[in-house]
Amino acid sequence: MSLKSIVLSVSLALAGAAANASPEFWQYEWPNTDFEKTSVQNWTEILSGGPPKDGIPALSDPDFIPIASETRIGDLEPVITVEFDGSTPRAYPIRYLTWHEIVNDTFDGHKIAVTFCPLCNSGITFDRNVAGKVLTFGVSGKLRNSDMVMYDRETESWWQQAIGEAIVGDLTGTKLTALPTWMESMAQFKARNPDGMIMDQPKFARSYGRNPYVSYDSSKRPFLYNGEMPPHGISPLARVVRIDDTAWPLTRLESEKEIVENGVRISWQAGQASALDGPSIARSRDVGTVRVRDAATGADLPHDVMFAFAFHAFWPSGNWKLGR
Repeated sequence: MSLKSIVLSVSLALAGAAANASPEFWQYEWPNTDFEKTSVQNWTEILSGGPPKDGIPALSDPDFIPIASETRIGDLEPVITVEFDGSTPRAYPIRYLTWHEIVNDTFDGHKIAVTFCPLCNSGITFDRNVAGKVLTFGVSGKLRNSDMVMYDRETESWWQQAIGEAIVGDLTGTKLTALPTWMESMAQFKARNPDGMIMDQPKFARSYGRNPYVSYDSSKRPFLYNGEMPPHGISPLARVVRIDDTAWPLTRLESEKEIVENGVRISWQAGQASALDGPSIARSRDVGTVRVRDAATGADLPHDVMFAFAFHAFWPSGNWKLGR
């Protein structure tokens, strides 16, 4: 979907929200989802993102190739890095996740879902083991507060990607475990892991490497969002580093380079392109790479680098670490 298409669809989507935002309307599309079980208070928060259920095709068990043999991806292009002790690290390129949003994978026995919501810049990896079952996730085609609503194919419950929690259906209230993964550039991954593996290009007819949301992260307002804007004069599309219910503005981190607060050490270094800036991801502006570690042990911690409006939408009473 191009940025122009998003703009043109906003007014129609918002205008039709009240009429279409109801379990009675969605039951025809989702006959196996129990809409009586839900944590959603206001159904008008949920909008169609345009594509229908599975219109954005999630991936499962993709192929991988050695990082040394990958020649299609630019050095600054972002990847989501997944590392488990004793295993060869894997990189999941954002150029593919932009078009598929979810990758269901099995990595050294770990059942994981690598997720990316372009409209929130939210990239989180979850454990797919839930209450003794392994879930497989798809893209519902719905958005809530502009964030992707996932669904699991086993119960067809709906899940909010940004918070990793089921919001509709049998599993409502169940939370996924976020894993300590992070976004970095292709070159940064390769320098640390010369023997690492990278996800191979999917066999779909997509313009991989092209950004369909040109200039989105410099827009004044988010699309398909009718909630409150963030406080403290923070731009809605400014990036923040989120750890649980606390957010650090990326502008502060870029200035200080390293912050040690709340028992965590957050570092920033240049060298990673935005996935939501120019037409080509590889040639987009540098927004840098964030790592979040336990200040005492140095272990990587689960976190997200998301847009400020999305943090405020899901954590309206969240803690903003603005600095001195």
